[in-house]
Amino acid sequence: MLFGLSTSAILLDAIALAAALIYFPFLVVGFARAQVGYDTQAPRAMFDKLPPYAQRATWAHQNAFETFMPFAAAALIAYVTGQTSQLVAGSAIAFVVARLFYPIFYILNVPLARSLMFGIGSISTVILLTISLLSINHIVN
Repeated sequence: MLFGLSTSAILLDAIALAAALIYFPFLVVGFARAQVGYDTQAPRAMFDKLPPYAQRATWAHQNAFETFMPFAAAALIAYVTGQTSQLVAGSAIAFVVARLFYPIFYILNVPLARSLMFGIGSISTVILLTISLLSINHIVN
């Protein structure tokens, strides 16, 4: 148990937090859109008018959708297969922390740190999936 929570609770909480974090960089996009004048008739066309930090925030927002799906699947598979190890709990937490810092580094234009956060998140997802699949295959065989 980490933070007094079961691994199952950590996995489910991590999915919920990761879903919420998808919209974290969009707050910055919304602020920038308000600064340049929001065009309700062509909201996507105003992308080129946004300052560079807001364009990067848009890309971070889009990336959050792309990384959430595999993570959610991996975390749900770990949950369903009853994974309780510290490595599973730690991987779920690491994903959420990495996804918290990823858009910050993206918006601030720190590519190395951004890439490191992307790597940590990706490795966390792979760990969850690998442990779960190994467990399933061990039980079946």
